Amino acid sequence: MKKIFLLFAIIGFGFASYAQQANDYMEVTRAALKTEKKAMIAEVMSLTQEESEPFWALYNEYQGKLYTANTKYLNIINEFAENFENMSAEKADDLMKRLFSYDTEIIKLKKSYFKKFKGILSPQKTLMYFQAENKIDILIDFEIAASIPILDARDSKKELKK
Repeated sequence: MKKIFLLFAIIGFGFASYAQQANDYMEVTRAALKTEKKAMIAEVMSLTQEESEPFWALYNEYQGKLYTANTKYLNIINEFAENFENMSAEKADDLMKRLFSYDTEIIKLKKSYFKKFKGILSPQKTLMYFQAENKIDILIDFEIAASIPILDARDSKKELKK
């Protein structure tokens, strides 16, 4: 568990620099998180032999879809950082719309895969799996949020035309 906290701390580095090097570093971090997360899930789940193969196949499928969705989220964060000093009303509006779209996509994905996991696990074990996923997501979200400063728009006079 300590290793995963170190990896979360690395996420903040991505906000500070925006060259290809930062993107490469972010991918290495994501790969390390993927490995740590899978180990944590394996420890929590204590799967039977019959559950193991179908669970891990579905888990890998789900994680692939989460990776794609989370890439959209990281792109939003990167655009926020790139525009932080001179955030236009249009860019702020666009970023929020994309963030809402991402949130909706994640909820739909979770609902869809909750049903799929219930097809191979008991409802209790499915809940346990999603609890573990949720705890990991919250830790990651906390580290990301802690590394991103609040936009100071108090003096902003630019308004979005409807």
